[in-house]
Amino acid sequence: MFWSILDAVIDIAGIAARYKALEPVLDERARRLMAAAESQAIGRGGISAVSKATGIMRPVIRQGIAELKEPGSSASGRIRREGGGRKKAVDKDGSLQSDLQSLLESTTRGDPESPLRWTCKSVRQLTAELKRMKHSVSHQVVANLLHALGYSLQGNRKTREGSNHPDRNAQFEHLNGKVKWCLGRRQPVISVDTKKKELVGDFSNKGQEWRPRGEPEKVRVHDFVDKELGRATPYGIYDVGSNSGWVSVGMDHDTAEFAVETIRRWWRTMGQPAYPKATRLLITADGGGSNGSRLRLWKLELQKLADETGLRIVVCHFPPGTSKWNKIEHRLFSYISQNWRGKPLRSFETIVSLIAATTTTTGLKVHAELNTESYQAGIKVSDEELKRINIHRDKFHGEWNYQIRPRSASNIG
Repeated sequence: MFWSILDAVIDIAGIAARYKALEPVLDERARRLMAAAESQAIGRGGISAVSKATGIMRPVIRQGIAELKEPGSSASGRIRREGGGRKKAVDKDGSLQSDLQSLLESTTRGDPESPLRWTCKSVRQLTAELKRMKHSVSHQVVANLLHALGYSLQGNRKTREGSNHPDRNAQFEHLNGKVKWCLGRRQPVISVDTKKKELVGDFSNKGQEWRPRGEPEKVRVHDFVDKELGRATPYGIYDVGSNSGWVSVGMDHDTAEFAVETIRRWWRTMGQPAYPKATRLLITADGGGSNGSRLRLWKLELQKLADETGLRIVVCHFPPGTSKWNKIEHRLFSYISQNWRGKPLRSFETIVSLIAATTTTTGLKVHAELNTESYQAGIKVSDEELKRINIHRDKFHGEWNYQIRPRSASNIG
């Protein structure tokens, strides 16, 4: 009865609306001062009315009224009185922070005597160890302390790429210049590499996918190669200009012959129709593996491809230890891995289907096919065969940057 009469006299709804509109931009002190001003404007019954409208406790409103009456009673700009609020754990326990740091540093520096040397440095593990050191602390307090000390949850990062070559940046600039030149003239640019070999069969695959609760997909306990199925060797091509990919899933050795055969199939099926006026093909590749810069067979097979297609094949290798900069890694392979995470690669057909189903919001399209051919490992290229390769090396690091031009019919024989 009392509140219904009071609501009729005082605009409770108006106070609530004003407070709701301003609340997002007010700090704690500004909120209580606003509530105090509203209650003073109302007069008798104002504190109760404003408390009902805003949800601010009446003692807080009274505190605000006192601050309005005596502006000097609260330090300018302060939200709370000096010393107000709950005491921090590190203030109550002077050795807490130093003991936590000693635990972290001992594991970081590899102290063999550290109790956490061979355990995960989780918040709860650290909390348990601090409690054994007679600290009264919760895992939430430990988490807050870790953030305050500049720690965060982190996984491993692949950053150690070996020693930096002095011309590393210069090679990147050289390579980027070639790419821009070709793309500007509608010449094909492809990034090539071999993806990590995968076990074929009902093996565990990292990651998770949505399934009915309590029904995980059952896979083998041990990752031993299935002798009948073996391993899959995906060799990929990423077309930089069209944002499309081609992946040949090999069943045999990862050789230069296999790598160039994949490029050949891409060119016949996708490349040539997309670039009918092309006169050259720029390939960016790692410096090792089946497309290594020192591999004779790689150059010999590219010569055969140049003779067949009539294309000048321009090759730019990435400097040593920079394979992750290759565009195929983060524009194709990373999305394939995301697409099949948590799915056992039970057969070659499964692998091909999962690769072909890979798409992105930027319009990536991928063609995948199975290559059932056998490729001999350890093929040697003689000095005589090497001399017949029509190779033209750039002045700048010719071992990384070179052209292989088509040979005349007399030279091919």
